[in-house]
Amino acid sequence: MGRKPKRDPRQRDGVLVLHKPSGPTSAGCLTDIKRQLGQRKIGHAGTLDPLAEGVLLVLLGQGTKLAPYLSEDSKTYSGEFRLGICTDTFDIQGKIIQETNVDVTPDQVREAVDAWQDLTEQDVPAYSAAKHNGKPLYSLARAGEEVPVKTKPVTIHAAELLDVTLPVAKFRVRCSTGTYVRSLVHSLGKRLGCGATLTALLREESRPFGLHQAHGLDDVLNDPEHFPEKVIPMAEALPHWPRHRLTPPMAELVKNGTWLPVADAPDQLLGGSPGDQALLLDNEGGPLALVEAKIQNGQLKWAILRGLWA
Repeated sequence: MGRKPKRDPRQRDGVLVLHKPSGPTSAGCLTDIKRQLGQRKIGHAGTLDPLAEGVLLVLLGQGTKLAPYLSEDSKTYSGEFRLGICTDTFDIQGKIIQETNVDVTPDQVREAVDAWQDLTEQDVPAYSAAKHNGKPLYSLARAGEEVPVKTKPVTIHAAELLDVTLPVAKFRVRCSTGTYVRSLVHSLGKRLGCGATLTALLREESRPFGLHQAHGLDDVLNDPEHFPEKVIPMAEALPHWPRHRLTPPMAELVKNGTWLPVADAPDQLLGGSPGDQALLLDNEGGPLALVEAKIQNGQLKWAILRGLWA
């Protein structure tokens, strides 16, 4: 049995809200942080395409355990598209496959953006990481193989046209996680009959964190001394979840896998209702576990979703 790799003393635990620049891949940004700042254990809560910039939630150390709970919330984007052009990737970085005269009005563009809110599914771009028979679709497309048409469910919470100076338009959209904004633009172009391609995209929010909390990649990489100050600690990484600080005996029960009873009143320690989720902390304020209120043997208890103790 091999030895467990020694933990790099530089390794942090928590969430880094990164302002990813347009150009590099999300994976490339994570690789730079990993290599230059000694973050051996690193992950993310939803990538951005190379063209896109904005909020990328980088998960460090124990923070990687939070991925399912930070990835599931909505995202807000602002962006720009150009009518009259279609590309194979649905964005301006792809190969132009069609150019069409633009014969639409600003009101028609506004109506088409508003119509995003009626969508319940969308086509998955051929150039995407979605898989078919274990292979990413982009690998099939680059190899010249036939790419199957796949769809996925989406929810568009809000959409608005910010400005239009034909053939260019600017928009903002809040959507469910995993939504391909370039597919929204592509489908809009088809409905208008002139084609459209995404030319710029900014992720303003990956709930619960926004752009105002984000650190630039260069600032992160070029200032390793202050890197720890930029990392949101585990106990604060889910600010939208209620937190309960436990006594040492209660904390030991949780570490042993015990489901603690839910208190009757929501304002009490361990208070909650069926389906509620919460973060349990030890007596020192350190993270213990993510829990959800569930019925066990006829009693409402806090079911342990994920242990967070070191």
